Amino acid sequence: MLAKMFGGGAGGFDPQEIAKAAGLPSDPAAMAMMMQQVQAMFSAPSEGPVNWQMAHEQARRVAASDNDPSVTSLQRRSVDEALKLAELWLDPVTEFPSTGQLGRAWSRAEWVEATMATWRRLTEPVATSIAKALSDAITGQLPDEMKSMMGMMGGPASMLQNVGGAMFGMQLGQAVGALSKDVVGSTDIGVPLADGRMALLPANVAAFGAGLDIPEQEVQLFLAVREAAHARLFTHIPWLTGHLLGSIERYARGIHIDMGKIEEAARDIDPTNPESLQGALSQGVFMPEKTPEQDAALVRLETTLALVEGWVDEMTAAAAANLPSAGALREMLRRRRATGGPAEHAFASLVGLELRPRRLREAAALWSLLTEERGIEGRDALWQHPDLLPTAEDLDDPAGFAGRRRLLDSSDADVDAALQRLLSGGFEEADGDAAAEADGEATHPTGSDDSGADRTPDSGSDDSAPDGRSDSGSDDTGSDDGTPGDPRS
Repeated sequence: MLAKMFGGGAGGFDPQEIAKAAGLPSDPAAMAMMMQQVQAMFSAPSEGPVNWQMAHEQARRVAASDNDPSVTSLQRRSVDEALKLAELWLDPVTEFPSTGQLGRAWSRAEWVEATMATWRRLTEPVATSIAKALSDAITGQLPDEMKSMMGMMGGPASMLQNVGGAMFGMQLGQAVGALSKDVVGSTDIGVPLADGRMALLPANVAAFGAGLDIPEQEVQLFLAVREAAHARLFTHIPWLTGHLLGSIERYARGIHIDMGKIEEAARDIDPTNPESLQGALSQGVFMPEKTPEQDAALVRLETTLALVEGWVDEMTAAAAANLPSAGALREMLRRRRATGGPAEHAFASLVGLELRPRRLREAAALWSLLTEERGIEGRDALWQHPDLLPTAEDLDDPAGFAGRRRLLDSSDADVDAALQRLLSGGFEEADGDAAAEADGEATHPTGSDDSGADRTPDSGSDDSAPDGRSDSGSDDTGSDDGTPGDPRS
């Protein structure tokens, strides 16, 4: 290619030496493959700023890179039986009934297929911002001559936006593909990634139990109880899925990209070198900056995730109490969820969001205490509305939850009673009675009744004398002129 551009090797010009100095492969087939990748990045069409098709293909490629065997019929039957038994064990410990779902056994590639739509929903807002910022930053670093050349090919902005979208798609696919090797089910990160479906990944379950000196069947059954508990919660609490995913979406939309940081990094990036772009992404160069508002939103999101994982942790411990290794497996999963694996950290560096319940232990302790105080029905009733759920303050002080809730309930009852009285006209009726009483006192200051008869003691209008005799008769003195001898005097 260089020989054709510069007229062969005339004048001591050696294209091979220049290609070697530039780090280009000397193998024509390898060179052709690299050029095809670069061309695909510049020209790959996408529905938006992010190339989701490339993300999907990369995730499938990574998932299959380390021996992703197809699930056998025996494994499918074993997973289905484990999930059915898990449903039976959960019946006595929770108010939520069985979902009646068929248990699924997935390979890693099948997990990618089932969850990719949710990953797109979770990452699209911040991915769009990063892709656009990357495009704008690199465009500003291009020489004018190169901008002119790209202008004839459709404009630098559109071409570099394709590059940014393709690179983010590749990096997202890398993170999702790596997660497919770590997760053991469809809800392993506390979010329903597969639309509420119950599933286990037999290959990952076996890897999880390797070296634990615990029978694989026991490990699978314990993980099945967790998966079934997640499924029950998300199935019977319809608002919870939308609440979690909506919180993540709002968080992502509010993230701001530090353009100065990207412009600084763009000076060292070669737009024609996919590895330099991918390396910048993987090192978190384009990691979005969080605002104080985003930090507050993250606290609320992490509280909800902790409540979900704490409830599942407590239900699993109660349902699997008869398993000999339940305690050891529970502690292992707690540490795994609290620290996160390399794949989760890669995802966090990419989109600036860690889907980890940092306060899992506090949440589990709170649900255990609520079970003792309120019983199973009262505990699970708190999921009926987001306003009823415990808060971060309740995680700090689980023992004080009951007292704070009683105060809140009594305050709400007072407001409800006042509102009901207002709607029924009670306040107007009371105000009318008070006005009538005040008006009566103003009209009859001496205390006369409706008949107009004066009731003062010296009026002499009584029908009988104090001694019970009739007014028509005279007293012993025979006087009727109000002398002291008159009893009415």
